[in-house]
Amino acid sequence: MAKPKLRPLDDRVVVQPVEAETTTAGGIVLPDSAKEKPQRGTIVAVGPGRLLDSGNRGELSVAIGDTVIYGKYGGSDIEVDGQEMKILRESDILAKVL
Repeated sequence: MAKPKLRPLDDRVVVQPVEAETTTAGGIVLPDSAKEKPQRGTIVAVGPGRLLDSGNRGELSVAIGDTVIYGKYGGSDIEVDGQEMKILRESDILAKVL
């Protein structure tokens, strides 16, 4: 996976969502309209952190390469070099997969 040509600002991160399942556990093929929106992805870029009142930057608790779970409708969907990406605030991330 090539590094995207964008740098998120403040406490935002760029996530590449994992592909939605195309078949159910029972083997039924799902059409695109019936697929669940992915809620898991890999972080491919991070911003410098939120600017604090003191003038310093707050450190993010996630890093490039982390797999995260985020809210179903959080963030903004974008396309970069033909790949679907999502820009989220760090607060939109619900958990980091260990």
